[in-house]
Amino acid sequence: MANIGRMNMLSQPRPSFKAQMHQAREDAIVQATSRLLGEKGFATMTVDEVAAAVGIAKASLYKHFAGKDDLCAAAMVHVVGRLQRFLDALSAELSPLQRLQALLHWLLQLQLGDETPLLPERNSALAQTLRACDVYHAAMQEVSARILSWITQAQSSGQLRRELPPDVILCALLARAADPMLALLRERGYEDDEILNWAMDTCLSGLVPGPAVPWA
Repeated sequence: MANIGRMNMLSQPRPSFKAQMHQAREDAIVQATSRLLGEKGFATMTVDEVAAAVGIAKASLYKHFAGKDDLCAAAMVHVVGRLQRFLDALSAELSPLQRLQALLHWLLQLQLGDETPLLPERNSALAQTLRACDVYHAAMQEVSARILSWITQAQSSGQLRRELPPDVILCALLARAADPMLALLRERGYEDDEILNWAMDTCLSGLVPGPAVPWA
């Protein structure tokens, strides 16, 4: 069977050099868009800036993407793909809660690094653009289903509050990817390590079992 697999791989035609260069340039465009989208936001980022960051002419960029909407949709798909690879790489020996902690840590680091957020602001122009991006939504559904399974496992074992619907915990975790608290604390002069620890603590402390807090 191994020989058959190798023969199948050998029988597949390798992409031409031109095709490889085309793909490499497209990857560079998506990565530059992802970085600029995180730094400047959808409203202020321009196609000219992306082309300049990659070192190509604007006309060359349009051979890959029709415009800003397509660019940013591809960048968001790229971010979800990175998350999928991160989740795939988590050790099977980690408990469901430890996996969720690792996820939260990754989301917070993404924001502190001024990279593209996993979720756009609900009523933003980027959110409007993504409504038509089936690839992004399919990838987010796969990620959400995986995270929800870890949440329900952690609830079953008593590691997370059972009275909270799993969707509430999922949204609480994902919302940290766009939490303004991190930027506010950085503006006040706190170090990133401190901010990361406090953001982790303030999020998880409300999700793990403990005495109820009377809010009313």
